[in-house]
Amino acid sequence: MPKSLAHPSSTPAERPGRNPRLRPEERERLILRGAVSYFADVGFGGDLRELAKRLGITHSLLFRYFPTKDSLIERVYQEVFVGRWNPYWEIMIEDRSILFRTRLVSFYKDYAKTILDREWIRIFMYAGLKGSNINERFLSMLRERILVPLCREMRHDMKLPSAEEVPITDFELELFVGNNSRIVYMAIRKWVYGLDLSIERADDILETTLDVFLTGVRPVLTAHFKALELAKKQPGG
Repeated sequence: MPKSLAHPSSTPAERPGRNPRLRPEERERLILRGAVSYFADVGFGGDLRELAKRLGITHSLLFRYFPTKDSLIERVYQEVFVGRWNPYWEIMIEDRSILFRTRLVSFYKDYAKTILDREWIRIFMYAGLKGSNINERFLSMLRERILVPLCREMRHDMKLPSAEEVPITDFELELFVGNNSRIVYMAIRKWVYGLDLSIERADDILETTLDVFLTGVRPVLTAHFKALELAKKQPGG
């Protein structure tokens, strides 16, 4: 295993079965943290008996806190994806007192710090391979809270029709999905392929990527709206 993929297991003092004086909520928290680390290592196909062994607890104790594997996976989703979501991103994107490019770069750099995390990307990838609804739920949240607002703000910056005048199109959304995919692939390179990629280098790459995006997206969107307008003028449009 490449060195960058190695992830140390919990130390004995951190294992929920080692300290009988732990309060129930503390023990539950340690089990959850151990489960996040475990699923990031082996995926959601991992055996819960092995997880209990890794945590230094009995299988029955694990199920006392999480009665089913699905209940544990749900808590992992809440911990890794919902718990690390930053509501400020949504405020930042729509703050028109700040230049659109500045907002775009600031959002994506901060968002990248969440994605460029070993647990986040590996659990996201394993969830997709397993066919879990984790990916669908997260991507739906991303679409409504980030991608649609970005499309609205891009239109405002370009003085194009508002979303009330012309609904946001799938074409526009896909343009911004490409930016998110760039970050995901950087995380895959780091935490799946084991290639070296520092967050500082990622910031530089990302800012350049966004400048290229902004240069190219303007003529593309202008042409897109002209095509929409032309289609409306056609019979039956």
